Amino acid sequence: MSTLQLDRIPDARPWLEPDAYWGAIDRATAHLETPFAALHLDALRHNAHDMVRRAGGTPIRVASKSVRVRGVIEQLLAEPGFAGVLAYTLAEALWLAETVDDVVVGYPTVDRTAIRRLASSPELASRVTIMVDSPAQLDLVDAVLPAAAREEIRVCLELDASWNSRLLGHIGVWRSPVHDADAAASLAQYIARRPGFRLVGMMAYEAQIAGVGDRPIGKPVDGAVKRWMQRQSIEELHDRRSVAVAAVRRIADLEFVNGGGTGSLESTHSDASVTEIGAGSGLFGGHLFDGYSRFTPAPAAAFPIPVVRRPAPGTATLLGGGWIASGPPGNDRLPQIAWPSGLKMVPREMAGEVQTPVTGPGARALRLGDRVWLRHTKSGELAEHVDEFALIDGGEVVGTLPSYRGEGRVFL
Repeated sequence: MSTLQLDRIPDARPWLEPDAYWGAIDRATAHLETPFAALHLDALRHNAHDMVRRAGGTPIRVASKSVRVRGVIEQLLAEPGFAGVLAYTLAEALWLAETVDDVVVGYPTVDRTAIRRLASSPELASRVTIMVDSPAQLDLVDAVLPAAAREEIRVCLELDASWNSRLLGHIGVWRSPVHDADAAASLAQYIARRPGFRLVGMMAYEAQIAGVGDRPIGKPVDGAVKRWMQRQSIEELHDRRSVAVAAVRRIADLEFVNGGGTGSLESTHSDASVTEIGAGSGLFGGHLFDGYSRFTPAPAAAFPIPVVRRPAPGTATLLGGGWIASGPPGNDRLPQIAWPSGLKMVPREMAGEVQTPVTGPGARALRLGDRVWLRHTKSGELAEHVDEFALIDGGEVVGTLPSYRGEGRVFL
């Protein structure tokens, strides 16, 4: 049986008592040298089961960028409710496809080396689907290997899921230029006429719903505006996506229609045109998701950094800590101190590349060698800083799993 045992449903939620939860993790990993990350298996199990519940029977395609630990990805795919991987680069997809038979690349590729490898392998070409939103991306593939000299390439067409609000302007992320049914049908017809390509799927990622917390801590007015925005965007997208999917289905026999993310599992499931949901961030529970009203993931993943200096009685200096998340610069991109309680970062330094000073009532009790536990804003980005995750179960380390980095892989 796998060490993760994700089929087991936890009967308690120890993270609801933070001092006991984090103290137990600290004691269990006391013999490990930093840097490393810890993964609490009961919290991971809770998050996985809760995501499946929220998806309401719609399969979840694991968003690998939000995990970046191959052992966790493979175990999830063995569990009911999860099916396939949504990768972030073609090189990563080809690596995962050595053991995973259904990988969709969530972003277009211009990696000619990876394209050549995909196009030259019958097995990889049958397992990996690339993303396109313009004819130029097909031209690039043909420039690497023309249709007559390669395998048929599986293609997914991306529909823009952003909302063009009359009041707020463009809401969402800048991804595909294909915004409506006519544009989707036109591109689908073009793909169908191109030899060497087969249109097998569609995707529409509603970032303004899935990736935006609707209950930002301490900002009730901002939260009300975001909830209004999301209600309007959900209604608009469901109508537009269903029409676009129907138009493309008249041209191609689609195997899947992908949408959503961790933050939109319920609303994406309610869209009958969607056959699967891409999600992964909620598995590790980065603190970005503390600001959502629809769910509260357990803090499954965290990392410790040690105290190495005491520059003043009320200040302790930690080694490193500046593991900043991608996205708009702001305090919400910083790692969050999880334990011990009573600590805060120094405003003029915050989380630094080589040091992070902390103050507050809890700082006086810290001694050299003590460790402070932090949560990353996001989930998968944590794996880029460590070689392995220590697996915590029953109050002890029961094993380790390498991150992508620990396996010598860095894709983006």
